[in-house]
Amino acid sequence: MLKIVLGVLGAAALLAAAGCGKSEAEKKREAAAQSGRGTITCDGSATSAATGLPADFPQPDAVTYVKAQTKGPTNVVDGYSTESLEGMYVEYKDRFAEAGYKVEFSEIEKDRGDSEVAYKAKNGTSGIVALRGGSACANGNVSVHITNRPSG
Repeated sequence: MLKIVLGVLGAAALLAAAGCGKSEAEKKREAAAQSGRGTITCDGSATSAATGLPADFPQPDAVTYVKAQTKGPTNVVDGYSTESLEGMYVEYKDRFAEAGYKVEFSEIEKDRGDSEVAYKAKNGTSGIVALRGGSACANGNVSVHITNRPSG
């Protein structure tokens, strides 16, 4: 029994030590991603991979897509913008309206550096654009996390 207790305590100590070498910014990004707000991406090179987003999906000029992947039926695209949080929030809402998309929900919480715009595309897919500004990106950029999935 003592061996089991010591083994559990040792494993817990290893897990606690594993997170010690990360910067505060890395810890914040991981915490935000785990809280359901999506991955935080503040910089990086543009991806050449297909995004899986609808062909008419708006891409504001200030946005750079860094990573695109498929998770089950959902396409996930991460990137960043050099525009402000409020500017991106307004631009996505306007661009969705121009493209004939339905904005199903939108909110901006400037004090938290947080915004979401949920949409339904003309092709029947739907998703959300999650924007993170403020302290999320030390370089002043705004993180853009997009999910797009078939209607269900």
